[in-house]
Amino acid sequence: MRISSQQYFSMNVANMSNQQAQLSQIYQEISSGQSLTTPADNPLGAAQAVQLSSTAAALSQYTTNQTAALTSLQAEDSTLSTVITTLQSANTLGLRAGNGGLNDADRTAIAAQLTTLRDQLLSYANATDGSGNALFAGFQNSTQAFSTDAAGNVTYTGDTGSRTVQVTDSNAVATGDNGLAVFMSVGATNAQSIASGNSANTGSGVIGAVSVNDPTNAGNAHSYQIQFSGSGSSLTYTITDTTTNAPVATAQPYTSGSDITIAGQKVQISGTPAANDTFTVQPANKAGTNVFANLNAMITALQQPVSGNPAAAATLQNALNTGLSQLGNTLDNITAVQASVGGREQEVKALQTVTQTNSLQTQSNLSDLTQTDMVSTISKYTMQQAALQASQQAFVKIQNMSLFQYIGS
Repeated sequence: MRISSQQYFSMNVANMSNQQAQLSQIYQEISSGQSLTTPADNPLGAAQAVQLSSTAAALSQYTTNQTAALTSLQAEDSTLSTVITTLQSANTLGLRAGNGGLNDADRTAIAAQLTTLRDQLLSYANATDGSGNALFAGFQNSTQAFSTDAAGNVTYTGDTGSRTVQVTDSNAVATGDNGLAVFMSVGATNAQSIASGNSANTGSGVIGAVSVNDPTNAGNAHSYQIQFSGSGSSLTYTITDTTTNAPVATAQPYTSGSDITIAGQKVQISGTPAANDTFTVQPANKAGTNVFANLNAMITALQQPVSGNPAAAATLQNALNTGLSQLGNTLDNITAVQASVGGREQEVKALQTVTQTNSLQTQSNLSDLTQTDMVSTISKYTMQQAALQASQQAFVKIQNMSLFQYIGS
């Protein structure tokens, strides 16, 4: 086969041009640090790189979301700790107020202290996170969760929602709890029933806390009224289920301090009630769950003079006993909410660790796919450069091979 001079020159020029292009591409990989700049470089690798980049972007957003969620949860956790401390202080003052050795001035002073604690509690209930969002207003995060009217009554102005943040592709975490669930509710289980005395009672009867004998008794969810009749040794009481309007017990002889059994519960009444005096026993969720209203009731009771008036003293003690039971339920409820917040904090922290590990692995895989391996690429560049130089030198030598040059020499 005979190769013409034109074919020979064209073949060599094309070969050197191809080598020059390869050398230029390798040099670009070295200078840019990227081994994959266009899909044409590696179609399969380019598709994998797009998928890895998308995964990396999602993981980066989840990392941001996790940080924001943890910040909000930590702010709520800290606030709830302060709330619990405040309520414990109020409980201590309520117990102190029940000391029979105190006079009206002492109780008025305690009422002033309770008022301060109530105001502090309100400020905590209206607390915000680091971004200025209300912690306990539900979705209404730009407004205060609670407001006070001219009469001093505290009302909830938020909603029943709970903000959530997507922290992984399959997990969303609640970053807050609405104020209705925290400050105006009691736990669904283990909440203590509330016993109270009618403020219009004229006797010296005082009702104590309710204890549970049989927690499985369905009657524990009903409300009851205890009403007294007669006087002296003939004093009796009748128990009525006010939920069903059915009598439970009639004309039962009364003995001060003896147990009175109601469904699966029991309660004691001490002192001497008067005829027509009434007392109630209600499930916790029906007996006043607004912690601010409960504190206001205790404050009002402490501000009333009782010295030398047995009936007024009994009314005060009944109010204190009721308020302390309600505070106990509120404390249990908020403690349960805080435990839930702590659990969510731990969940987010665990997810942060997993997300960080996945992010590092994804970045590593993406780097392996797109970043230049300098050692092997420089070695490849050197070899390609040597091959191009060899081709150029060979072309120069071969193009000088001519019969006329040999004859001339």
